[in-house]
Amino acid sequence: MESELKTLNPNPAQIQPTQRSPPVDDNLTKDDRPLLKPEPVPPGPTQNPATTTAPDIEELEKKYAAYVRRDVYGVMGRGDLPWVEKLLLGLALVTLVPLRVVSGLTVLVLYYFICRICTAFLAPNREDEQEDYAHMGGWRRAVIVQTGRFCSRALLFIFGFYWISETHRDIVDVSFNGKFGTQVAEVWTILDEKCDKVWSLMSCINLFDWKQLGYSGTHKLSTLAESKDQSQDSARPGVIVSNHVSYLDILYHMSSSFPSFVAKRSVAKLPLIGLISKCLGCVYVQRESKSSDFKGVSGIVNDRIKEAHQDKNAPMMMLFPEGTTTNGDFLLPFKTGAFLAKAPVLPVILRYPYQRFSPAWDSISGVRHVFFLLCQFVNYMEVTKLPVYHPSQQEKDDPRLYAENVRRLMAHEGGLVLSDIGLAEKRVYHAALNGNTSIPTVLHQKDD
Repeated sequence: MESELKTLNPNPAQIQPTQRSPPVDDNLTKDDRPLLKPEPVPPGPTQNPATTTAPDIEELEKKYAAYVRRDVYGVMGRGDLPWVEKLLLGLALVTLVPLRVVSGLTVLVLYYFICRICTAFLAPNREDEQEDYAHMGGWRRAVIVQTGRFCSRALLFIFGFYWISETHRDIVDVSFNGKFGTQVAEVWTILDEKCDKVWSLMSCINLFDWKQLGYSGTHKLSTLAESKDQSQDSARPGVIVSNHVSYLDILYHMSSSFPSFVAKRSVAKLPLIGLISKCLGCVYVQRESKSSDFKGVSGIVNDRIKEAHQDKNAPMMMLFPEGTTTNGDFLLPFKTGAFLAKAPVLPVILRYPYQRFSPAWDSISGVRHVFFLLCQFVNYMEVTKLPVYHPSQQEKDDPRLYAENVRRLMAHEGGLVLSDIGLAEKRVYHAALNGNTSIPTVLHQKDD
């Protein structure tokens, strides 16, 4: 799926919330260059991964910590494995892998035929040069959504995610006034109407460094309490925003809420996957427009977010504002695409605890990652769902501030480390791991 909708910024600057810059629409940018393919290296001696010295590796790991693998399989999944691990891989290769491949393909083909039956004799929605079946109603849409959620969860089960831990958190915003951005706020208790139970939240106060963020007027404190029952929000969110760790993130969100994603135009033409993506209501990225009034991806996404916010029957949008995947321990700077519509967002935090193999898709090839994933007897996933985040007027006026505040909230609640690097640094790190001593050209960008 296409998550790289923003321009590449190799040296992200520190965000200054107090300076209200006009919203920058970066969603039209699209880079089709392979992630692991650097620019051609001029003739001369090159360095291969096998000759990379330990000090070089340590320096790279410190600089690009968000993309470093720390599991048993080592850097890029090419580490020297102990004989026990090799034995487990061999056992899984002749037992688990064939069973999981056959089962996964069976579920995929089954859902494809369900989508084919439900969309028979129907023309897809072709507004704004897109093509989807997500806006149809009645029993057809209900069958597609419910079976899609079930099949997505079945695929996760086949991949070894037998149990998925989900945590819902309640957040109460408390407003107060102050000159310097840090003042004492009186925290009230929350009454649970269902259980008639009062929780004391004094020990759960989350005090952000509001002075550093640049606030000077009304501020927000986040008071949190763990709850098994998801809170009912007064307004429907327009978009789900989540940290991006692996392609498995997509399967989870499909099983949870069956939202629409952003994808390459070529995805719509893939066997099996193409029709399923149209039933999801994916927004397809394309460089050229065929009509003079073409909105572009950014305009279409904004319209879809507003539609989902106002109409409960409209398909929900799902965006990964980081723009690329990490090792799951860090949170990269957010792009503003999910926040330009000024609609409430639903933050979701995904974690993949592991013992042997990390499901994070960071610096490992896709084929190697899928193979090792299928060889694991059990995989783990933890999900933290925060309540709908309603932006203040200041955040609506400044999408960058809105994005940064949501990012800091997710990092705090998910125990993630804030990082300032992005996709450009990821390309440099991959090139270095592949033995390329020259820095690849990562500044290819288009300003709109």
